[in-house]
Parts: sequence; C-alpha cells; structure tokens
Amino acid sequence: MEEQQKRLVVSILAYAAQRGLSVAQLCRLTGIDLDALKRDREIIIKPQQVETLWKEAIHLSEDPLFGLHFGESLQLSALGIVGEIIKSSPTVGDALTQAASLATRVTDLIRMEITRGKKSFTIEFVPTASGEQQQFTITFRQMLDFLMVFTIHELDGLLLERIVPNAVKYLVAINDAAEYERVLRCPVKKAKVCVLEFDNRYWQEPVISANHELQRSLLAKVQSATPGAQSLKSRIYTYLMSNSYLGIRSLEDVAANFHISSRSLQRKLQEEGTSYLELSDAVRKSLAVHYIRSGSYQLKEISGMLGYNELSAFTRAFKRWTGKAPVHYQAESAAS
Repeated sequence: MEEQQKRLVVSILAYAAQRGLSVAQLCRLTGIDLDALKRDREIIIKPQQVETLWKEAIHLSEDPLFGLHFGESLQLSALGIVGEIIKSSPTVGDALTQAASLATRVTDLIRMEITRGKKSFTIEFVPTASGEQQQFTITFRQMLDFLMVFTIHELDGLLLERIVPNAVKYLVAINDAAEYERVLRCPVKKAKVCVLEFDNRYWQEPVISANHELQRSLLAKVQSATPGAQSLKSRIYTYLMSNSYLGIRSLEDVAANFHISSRSLQRKLQEEGTSYLELSDAVRKSLAVHYIRSGSYQLKEISGMLGYNELSAFTRAFKRWTGKAPVHYQAESAAS
C-alpha cells in the first residue's frame, strides 16, 4: 500500500507540473520530501498529507475537478505493479477483475465490485468502512472521480479504442454536470450508488498489449524531448505526445483538461507564437518519423494511429513535413 500511495502521489505531482503548478511549492505545503521522491528513497506519506495535497492542488490550479482531470490524463504505467498485472491479463474481463481486486492497493477508501448481467456488466465503487466515514471529504471525492474516469480510460488503453459507458450513476450531487458528462462520456445520474455500466461485448475482448509498449516508448520520447519545460506551449505538446497512443486529442478535450476555455487556450498559445493546429501538426510529424524509424509498424497502421482516414492524406502530410513520401523515408530508414 505504501509503495502504491507513493506512486499515486508522484503521479499527482507530475500532473500538477503538467498543469503549470510548482511541484516544490506543493511538497512544501504538504510536508512531502521532494528530494526523497526524486531519489526514490523510502518515504512514508501519511493520509493527512495526501488530503492536503489534493486540497492544495485544487487551490493552486483553481480546478475543483482536479481528480477527474487527473484520472483523464493518467496512464496504466503510472500504477506500477498494479498496472503491469492489469495489462498482462488475457481479456478485458480478466483485467477488470484484477483491477477490482487490487483497488485497495491504490486507496483504502473505495473498493470496486463487478457484476455481470445478460446484456451488460457494472463496476460499482463502494466506500470501505473507512471510506464511509469520509464520504464528503476532499480526498474521498477526488479519489472517487479519479477511479471512475481512470477505469474508462483503462478500457481505452486495453482495447485501443474510445469506450463509452451505457450509464453512469454518481453517489453525490455534482455542480458541473456538463464536464462530468464530457469526461465520463455519458450523462451522469444522481443515485445511492456509484456505478459504471458497459456493454457485455467488451468483456471477452482480448487485451491489446502492443499499445502499452507504444505508450512506454512515447513517454520516454516525451521525457527526453521536453525536460522541465513550463510554457503552455510545451505543456500542451507534452500532453498531446504522452496521450497520443489513443490518437491526437481535440482542442476542446485538451482545453477542458487544462481547465481553460478553447478560446482562451488558443489566445494564450497565440501569445506564445503558435496555435493548437501547429502544435498538433508538430506532434503528428514527430510521431510519424518516430513510428517509421522504429520499423515496427506498417504505413497504413501509422496513418490510422495519427488519425488519418486515408493513407493518401497521411502521405500528403508527410511530404509537407519532410519533403519525402513516407514509403521512401521508410526505405531510407531501413537501409541506414
């Protein structure tokens, strides 16, 4: 539990940095030893420190839905051994069953219960004994948001497609229904339970493991390409790159994740001498070159991963970026 708690805290801090917050300030306010985290030394993080971390992250980001947006951006690799077990499962059903059994390693406030019906299966997020005493605390609410949205994105990563729940039920009243609907991809109904419902057709689907290798290489590429960058342009670029294994995100999705309107994001990027279109185009170019040089993908696969419906459209874009057709670039890379 201690190691998973530490990983969760590191992931929260990494997302805070992506949002432009000061990690050093957050650690100072919460009493967390940043140097120990950086050096991966043994460190005990108390529940009160996690509670304070959530509070300060919400305050500094001015985002009351910080946990929801954090879950939207997190990848399985950030969960360490839990993520490794989940993604090594043969089917989605097995992966979810494993995730439910391991949820208490991530938090002691909420457990996951899975029920299968004839047409659908449900995942219920149930307060534990300690969670029942803290249902209206910041930590409980942020962890609940995080687990619900992360479960949906976990399915995205396991199947390499955008998964939409049949229904979403939520335990407490929400103030920003439109944002919850955007992130959870379904209208949210107030209920006495917290539940995600999915079509049964996903249950026996085999887990696609290749995307996790792809994601790992993308994250390594991001870490080497943008060390310590703090400008909005750099943070958007990093966000697009690290989440691109599921396709390039829309302007609206990225703006919402950064808790800013689409118009304001475009204006701020313009002040930094760029635009969202230019950034997304730069990401596609970088990824296209990266995929081709890796030698692991066919051009048609690369075209699809970058969001092009036709190979011809990808070919035109690649010629614009490099002055060469992708097939010629691929041949030159293989020969070198």
